[in-house]
Amino acid sequence: MVKIAILGYGIVGSGIMQVLEQNRVHIEKKAGCAVEVKRVLDKRDLSKELPSIYTNDFETILNDDEIQIVAEVMGGLYPAYDFVKQALLRGKHVCTSNKELVIKHGAELLSIAEEKDLNFMFEASVGGGIPVVRPLNTALTTDEIVAISGILNGTSNYVLTQMSNLGKSYDEALAEAQHLGYAEKDPTADVGGFDACRKLAILMSLATGKQVDFEEILTEGIQNINQIDFAFARAFGFTIKHMIDGRITPSGVSARAVPMLVHQSSPIAAVTGVFNGVMVQAKATDSVMFYGRGAGKFPTAGAVVTDIVDIAKHLHRHIQFSWSSEKIDILPFDSYKTRKLVRLRENKTENFHMAIPAYPGQIAWLTQSETDKSTKDSLKGLNVERILRVYEPMETVYDQNN
Repeated sequence: MVKIAILGYGIVGSGIMQVLEQNRVHIEKKAGCAVEVKRVLDKRDLSKELPSIYTNDFETILNDDEIQIVAEVMGGLYPAYDFVKQALLRGKHVCTSNKELVIKHGAELLSIAEEKDLNFMFEASVGGGIPVVRPLNTALTTDEIVAISGILNGTSNYVLTQMSNLGKSYDEALAEAQHLGYAEKDPTADVGGFDACRKLAILMSLATGKQVDFEEILTEGIQNINQIDFAFARAFGFTIKHMIDGRITPSGVSARAVPMLVHQSSPIAAVTGVFNGVMVQAKATDSVMFYGRGAGKFPTAGAVVTDIVDIAKHLHRHIQFSWSSEKIDILPFDSYKTRKLVRLRENKTENFHMAIPAYPGQIAWLTQSETDKSTKDSLKGLNVERILRVYEPMETVYDQNN
């Protein structure tokens, strides 16, 4: 039997308990042993709800040698970082859903785990229920990854889907997302692109094996997208998605989390509602896509339990992750070249411009692939309403002769 402790008993923590109980027989078969929750830590008093296993004292968990695995689902950096580091140093395996913890201290915690012959796992920190961290570290480990792109925030994707499919305004779609529990009362981290940015930083750190700082990733939100944008996007054969787009090129690493035009024929365009989709491009494998619910109680809890089971199967063997503390610089924003849809207000149209009768005076066209600076320089003096970048998958070329 493997005994675990859960740090945090909110939505995900309680979901872990339910998944472990409801899937007990299946989990025991997969893990090769029973998994028992011995302690649950929370700042609230849960002594009546969890009388035999509740504690508000982390030392109780730290000093209990029977507890071999700690599942951290508290969120935030503190006290989560201190608790996780202490647990590893004390000889306990750790898994977490905490993206802030992973991107800020992942390399350090992985190093401690390796030194102690333990495991630090974090599948749930990126795609909720979508298994993408594990395939990057195992199934694709022998291939050379060149790009990671897609949708990694269910709130933004739900809002944009409602705007695109049902013609709702941004405010209407966001209010509905909040009513349904898909968006927080303060949705800034989601609609502002910051959540997706941090997840991209984790994936790019795994892909490059070095530390990618999220502060260097170009990040923009969806707050200014409107129905005129969708009308012109459709006219050119696109939809609008909030995209992560990380690329590893001979000249360096580029990374951005921004709204982009995605062609309607792309599989990413078909990712709607609260679902997420991540496309990994590698030289030999070419394109592999991971799709599923990126958040929510049971998808995220299920991913944490998957890590618990994996650790239970490898209690005495360290699972290697390629992620050092050595920092890799992100290319300057203006080195990125993309086609763009430019929309402006003008009294007359020219033949190469697209005009839509429903929006008189609004015209748009697609540029060639160029930097943001080049686009803006060419538009000086014009009444520009919107510039949207076009997402185009990176070409993957595998040299069969080497």
